[in-house]
Amino acid sequence: SAVYVPTNANEGEIHFTATIEKKWHIYSQRPTDVGPIPTSFTVTPNADFELIGKVEEGEAHEEFVAAFDAKVFVFSEKAVFKQKIKLKNQKGTTIKAALEFMTCNDVQCLPPAIIDFSVLVPEPTPKK
Repeated sequence: SAVYVPTNANEGEIHFTATIEKKWHIYSQRPTDVGPIPTSFTVTPNADFELIGKVEEGEAHEEFVAAFDAKVFVFSEKAVFKQKIKLKNQKGTTIKAALEFMTCNDVQCLPPAIIDFSVLVPEPTPKK
């Protein structure tokens, strides 16, 4: 899922939350020479916002993955990624983003998949 969480009148974060089935995992955004493709995000720019920095991720744990014969950073059960944004106006917008990821268990990996998100940024409510 993806939701917008305002941090002040002009800035906020998009929170991408992945729920991962037991015994499966997805991978950190950190590039790796061996093994799986890293998780990556592509945010479609529009005139209403700008990105602040890169997508931050929750704490991945390092695990030896036999399929790759290497240690890689993985997420199990749940992964949260956050992208800070700055709003350029006060009219609200829809932000489109794509998440590319690969999921594996102890035996096999599924082909990389892409999920498209639309995140609604509501108009800021004026403070009374």
